[in-house]
Amino acid sequence: MGGNEMKYVQEAYDTNWVAPLGPNVNELEKELAKYLNIKGVAVLSSGTSAIHLALIILGIKQGDEVICSSFTFSASANPIMYQCATPVFIDSEKDTWNMDPELLEKAIKDRINKGISLKR
Repeated sequence: MGGNEMKYVQEAYDTNWVAPLGPNVNELEKELAKYLNIKGVAVLSSGTSAIHLALIILGIKQGDEVICSSFTFSASANPIMYQCATPVFIDSEKDTWNMDPELLEKAIKDRINKGISLKR
């Protein structure tokens, strides 16, 4: 790190705006929305929170299945469980460690063949 990080950390302590919100968070949300030319932005405390919020917005609920990489930290699957949905783990490619697109396609086709409705 280099720059104004310590200044902003100290400012947060001095003004007692450490968490969860404050002027710096509000300004970050405002600037991101302006930069992205969208109505609003919500800054969250973690990637897990972002996944959880996305699942809520998508209407994921009990009985739904959500595809998730098997090569991940548990925090990627936990929000799926928070919604009482079922994670469907897809293995990764040997070379890239990313989700294997062939296995992903197979999982989707298997569900279509079984008549399982897929949310898009």
